[in-house]
Amino acid sequence: MTDLDTLVGDWLTLPDLAEALDIEVGKARGLVSDRHVIGIKRGERTTFQVPALFVLPDVEGRPGVIPTLRGTIMVLADAQFTEPEILEWLFTPNDELGERPVDALIHGKRAAVRRVAQTLL
Repeated sequence: MTDLDTLVGDWLTLPDLAEALDIEVGKARGLVSDRHVIGIKRGERTTFQVPALFVLPDVEGRPGVIPTLRGTIMVLADAQFTEPEILEWLFTPNDELGERPVDALIHGKRAAVRRVAQTLL
């Protein structure tokens, strides 16, 4: 297993995620339980954290979660990937995409990312 801290970089706790999205912590928990975002327990106190890169400004400049992330998470979960494995896949450069899958999603390349992800099924 690769070191996720090195791959991912910045992380957000649930309160940080809620603050970044300007929502209540309960709604941030809902994003996790509905798999709009995923994360792992990490850090000194093993708090649940999600990659900060999952939160981006939308076209109007308001913060939001990468809109196509949930569907990609679902495809990888269908391939029996665990959450740490999904994170590793999203943040590892992919030769077929020419970039990390998470960056491809940010750049609007949902179909290409899903096509590569479906080869894992």
